[in-house]
Amino acid sequence: MSINSIIHHVFPDHRRQSSRHRRAHRQKPAGRMIILFALCAGFGHATAEVNVYSARQEHLIAPLLDRFTGQTGVKTRLLTAKADALLERLKLEGESSPADLLITVDAARLYRAKKLGLLQSIKSERLAETVPAVYRDKDDQWFGLSLRARVIVAARERIKDGAINDYESLARPQWRKRICIRSSNNVYNQSLVASIIHARGEEETLRWIKGLVANLARPPAGGDRDQILLAASGQCDIAVVNTYYFGIMLQSNDPGHRQAAAQMEIVWPNQAGRGTHVNISGGGVLRSAKNKREAQQLLEYLVGKQAQAWYSRENYEYPVRSDVAPPDTLRAWGRFKADSVELDKIGELNAQAVKLMDRGGWL
Repeated sequence: MSINSIIHHVFPDHRRQSSRHRRAHRQKPAGRMIILFALCAGFGHATAEVNVYSARQEHLIAPLLDRFTGQTGVKTRLLTAKADALLERLKLEGESSPADLLITVDAARLYRAKKLGLLQSIKSERLAETVPAVYRDKDDQWFGLSLRARVIVAARERIKDGAINDYESLARPQWRKRICIRSSNNVYNQSLVASIIHARGEEETLRWIKGLVANLARPPAGGDRDQILLAASGQCDIAVVNTYYFGIMLQSNDPGHRQAAAQMEIVWPNQAGRGTHVNISGGGVLRSAKNKREAQQLLEYLVGKQAQAWYSRENYEYPVRSDVAPPDTLRAWGRFKADSVELDKIGELNAQAVKLMDRGGWL
C-alpha cells in the first residue's frame, strides 16, 4: 500500500473535552484508576457503553471518545496508562476485567496481547474493507488505527543529500561516532530490527547491529525528540526517529524544538528496495469484553474518515486508510514507499530481535 495515494479530508480541530474527561485529567493516575474501578461496579446496566484501556495519552483519545458518544449515544469510560503496564493489568484482571477495548502502540505490543490470550477475533466488514491487510492481524484480533514511519533524520549543514539512504548504511564506518538512537528497550527500535531480520536474516542483522553500535555518538538514552535535539546541537549528525515526533517538534510551541527540527532533513530509508519501516497504533476487542458490540462500534468509528483526519492533524501520524490525506506538515515531506511486510510478522520476530540487540551490544 502507498501511504501517499490519499486525498485531503480534514474537519475542524476539536480541543474540547467533556466534563468527565476534564475531571479525570485533573486526577493523578492512581486516583483516576480508583475512580474508574469504583464506577465499574455499576457496569452492566441498560445504558450502552464501552470501557477503554488506552496507552495513548488522554488528550489524544478523549476528544474522539466524546465525538463517538455524541454521534452514537454510547457512553465511554477511559483509563490511560503505559502500554506495558496495561498488558500486565489485563493479565492480572483476567475475565473479571472491566475493559472492553485495548488501544496501544506498535504491532509488537498488539501481537503480545494476542499471544497472552487477551484479545478476540472481530468479524467486521467495515474494518476489513478499511484497514489494509498489512496493518491488521491475520485472525482479526487487532487493527491498525494510525501509521508512523521510523526514519533517518540528518543535519542539513553536515550531511550531504544522498550520503545516507537506507538503514543498512547506518552501520558503515564513515558514520563512526555520528549517530544518535534510543535504547534497545524501546519497542520502536525492536520492531525496526525485526523488520531487518525479516528482510536480511539473522546473521546480516547481527552484523548490522554491531556496526550501528560502533557508530553511536553516545550511549543510547532519552526519547526520539531527545535524539533530534542532540543532532541539531552537533552531538551527533544523524538520528533515527518516528515521523510523528518530528512533526510535533516542527509545530511545537517551544522555539528550541522548532529550531532543532528545522535543522534536520528527513531521509526515507530503502526507497530503492523494500521501503521504509512503518508501524501502527492500533486496537482490539478484549476477550473479557462485556460490551463487545459497542467496542467493535468504537473501533469502526476510529477508522472512519473524520476520526482518522482529526488524529492525523493532532499527532502528525499518517491515516491508516487510503482515502484520507495527512495534514500539510506531513504532505510537505513528500511521498514514500512503505515496507509491505505484514506487521503480525514483526510481532512474531520481536523476541528474536531483542536477543540479537543484546548479542550486538545495543544497550
